[in-house]
Amino acid sequence: MGETRQPSDAEALDALRRGRELLLREIGKVIVGQREVVDHILMALFCQGHSLVVGVPGLAKTLIVRTIARILDLEFRRIQFTPDLMPSDIIGTEIIQEDASAGRREFRFVKGPIFANVVLADEINRTPPKTQAALLESMEERRVTVAGRSYELPDPFFVLATQNPIEQEGTYPLPEAQLDRFMFHIWIDYPSIAEEVEIVRSTTALREVALERVLSAEQVKNIQRVVRRIPVSDAVVEYAVRLAASTRPSREDSPEQVKKWVRWGAGPRASQYLVLAAKARAVIRGELSVSESDVRAVAPAVLRHRIVVNFHAESEGVTSDSIVSKLLDAPPPGAR
Repeated sequence: MGETRQPSDAEALDALRRGRELLLREIGKVIVGQREVVDHILMALFCQGHSLVVGVPGLAKTLIVRTIARILDLEFRRIQFTPDLMPSDIIGTEIIQEDASAGRREFRFVKGPIFANVVLADEINRTPPKTQAALLESMEERRVTVAGRSYELPDPFFVLATQNPIEQEGTYPLPEAQLDRFMFHIWIDYPSIAEEVEIVRSTTALREVALERVLSAEQVKNIQRVVRRIPVSDAVVEYAVRLAASTRPSREDSPEQVKKWVRWGAGPRASQYLVLAAKARAVIRGELSVSESDVRAVAPAVLRHRIVVNFHAESEGVTSDSIVSKLLDAPPPGAR
């Protein structure tokens, strides 16, 4: 039998161009608005990254992820994080199984819900650090190790964690080092009045929505390979690096507002994600060239959770988002 031919970059892009409108049409059957949120989730998926989604209850965070997983023909699992959730409840555990024919007992690994293409970690800040660490280790290594044996996670593998920004009592906020493992911090805001009218109209009527599969898991992996192979000019890479570096108050050439309001800035992983996300944005738009505008468009989602503001910023109501906005309004220090 002959070898399976891998599609070329142009063929993969053509498949995405054809599928993009179908993708948005199918998502629009269930989700009203939230176009930017959907785009960021798709960008993270095509970059093999993970995302943290923050929004108040009732903004369809779970529904968006479940709908995207169904349309992309990916296996979806939801894990509801609670204070009593244990690491084994996520990655799985070994059980003793008796073999009646051989007259002996042996250990058998039962896979947990982490073994899926798309995993929704709902309210990740409601579980203790030990369980959070188990999930984040799986995200980083893309495998789990139990009793000395490693088990590979499915490919593609994508984790989307949610947080409720209102309730903080009884929660365990993720430390900055663990937040850094998320490619994007996506903020879901309230819908407009027109969008909310449409949401109420559609959800209070009797209706059945049939969703079509648009992209297979293999096609998603092909797109991920295309994203990695897209060339980026030195000028765009340097812009992304200088933008990330401009958030660090320890640098002599950092803007004055950064030195005044920022305690810790973004690390090198932010530079990597800025370039990767810009590539994915270009792919989603059906282009093979990456520009500074692509970097600027993804900068808030990449940087907002990597900038730690100090007491002065908190007392003046300055947020990481407002700092990123100011940095985008001016050329990065040292830019030519």
